[in-house]
Amino acid sequence: MSDTSAASDPRPSFGPSALATPANAVTLLRVLATPVLIALIVAWRASWETMVIWGILSFTDGIDGWIARRQGTTRSGAFLDPLADKVVVLGALVALVAEHIVSWYPVALIAAREVWMSAYRSVMGRRGVSIPARRSAKLKTLAQDVAIGLCLIPPLADQRFVLATGIWVATGLTLVTGVQYMVDGRRASRSES
Repeated sequence: MSDTSAASDPRPSFGPSALATPANAVTLLRVLATPVLIALIVAWRASWETMVIWGILSFTDGIDGWIARRQGTTRSGAFLDPLADKVVVLGALVALVAEHIVSWYPVALIAAREVWMSAYRSVMGRRGVSIPARRSAKLKTLAQDVAIGLCLIPPLADQRFVLATGIWVATGLTLVTGVQYMVDGRRASRSES
């Protein structure tokens, strides 16, 4: 009887201060796989093998969050997961720029926004202001994932207009969500004071 009740216990397995969790392990694997993805982009550019690795890395972004929600979210996971997202996306984008598949302008804008938002959220967090995630951020992440995926699909390799459109749409959503977070931060800061 105790085995059955333990199996159906809805309480989280890990507390907020836990570091060694399955969700964090998936997040760490995503970061460790990023150099492999970059090497594949540089070596093969658009290829089905590279696309499969990208698809797995994109898919596991949702897996670590799913695991965390079931086993207990942690402060380390809240820090590491967005960091891993940035490492994977920016690593892939820089490799695409290095191979002249996409322009560096939109990638520079995406990178600047990501660095700025990380710093902004960190400063606001030290002030005790929490800026919750927005649904539009999920759309931004999806747009970035799709844009990178388009660049890695072999039949689209020579479709410069399609690839540029995908990257610029992702860039636009990235910048819009950055502005939304700054507005949210200011509102939250005013309500705290």
